[in-house]
Amino acid sequence: MAYYRSVGDVPRTRHTQHRDESGRLRFEELMGEEGFSSDSSLLHHRGVPSAIVASEVWDLPDQGAEPNHPLAPRHLRLHQLETGPDAVADRRLLLGNADVRISYVVTGTDPSALYRDAVGDECVFVETGSGVVETVFGVLPYRAGDYVVLPRATTHRWLPAEPSRLYCIEASGHVAPPERYLSRYGQLLEHAPYCERDLHGPAEPLLVEGTDVEVLVKHRTSAGVVGTRLVHDTHPFDVVGWDGCLYPYTFNIEDYMPITGKVHQPPPVHQVFEGPRFVVCNFLPRKVDYHPLAVPVPYYHSNVDSDEVMFYVAGDYEARKGSGIGVGSVSLHPGGHAHGPQPAAIEASLGAERFEESAVMVDTFAPLGLGEGGRACEDGDYAWSWAGRRL
Repeated sequence: MAYYRSVGDVPRTRHTQHRDESGRLRFEELMGEEGFSSDSSLLHHRGVPSAIVASEVWDLPDQGAEPNHPLAPRHLRLHQLETGPDAVADRRLLLGNADVRISYVVTGTDPSALYRDAVGDECVFVETGSGVVETVFGVLPYRAGDYVVLPRATTHRWLPAEPSRLYCIEASGHVAPPERYLSRYGQLLEHAPYCERDLHGPAEPLLVEGTDVEVLVKHRTSAGVVGTRLVHDTHPFDVVGWDGCLYPYTFNIEDYMPITGKVHQPPPVHQVFEGPRFVVCNFLPRKVDYHPLAVPVPYYHSNVDSDEVMFYVAGDYEARKGSGIGVGSVSLHPGGHAHGPQPAAIEASLGAERFEESAVMVDTFAPLGLGEGGRACEDGDYAWSWAGRRL
């Protein structure tokens, strides 16, 4: 996170005694990244955050990903994918590699399990629905169009007010604004397509009483990613105050200011976040290229260093007309395959002044495999849609 916040009851001087009205000592926890060398926050607990009374195996949903071999572009129809209702325990893996995993879930209205992802930051895009995410830092309201960014090891749970479609991007490291948008001191610069006032963190502490509280933890071992059920002696939501530069927040795509140009702009101008060896971009309703001979849809391009994943959220996606792709689709265009608009879409786009489309793109710099969720909702005809036939 790029800037400092202070919420609730914190002592005047850090790492000093902090007591409640009866004189009982609060327990300070430093939550920090990169071994005390990056962003951090100090959390002041009523109970001891390390106090657990049980540890058991939690069998994670299938985390395997099959190679995209033989090489082919893919089309996944997410609205045909059935999931369980729990916002964390019932996610189904669509695509993944060692750096990033993309999953999908359609929630019910019951609270999710308490959850802590100790593998990496999560960047969850809310396709539809609303509710709140309760976290150890406080409460985050969410609505359609929000990215909910949760730092690694943030204990939280989802409380949907209505069924919510969640597109979950899980990093193996940290997710942050692109470095080129930031000053050398971390402020978002004037040319950035959003600013700090667009990022909404918790406004007050969340205090919940309880004992023997179960938390599902996804974490790393020498053998790979596994799950554990930890039972805490007291409720993790016992933080009376915190301050620092590391905390969860939401950002809504309505607050993103698209960058346009005289001719077609490359995808990096649409970037919103970056993670280790991947980036996240928005494609939003916008005015398009204004050169008199401009071709508004993308030119054909080869992702020689990356796989491109596009999630089609809303609107009428001009470049994909005639391909079978629509709202709720995900396309995977892998490195080694030149891709671009459907042939008829090029002529149809000429003279357009505005595109009404919303999409979320993830570009990775290592090949993605197909998860069990992706295989379950794949459209097998997409690869041949440019040619209109298959041998």
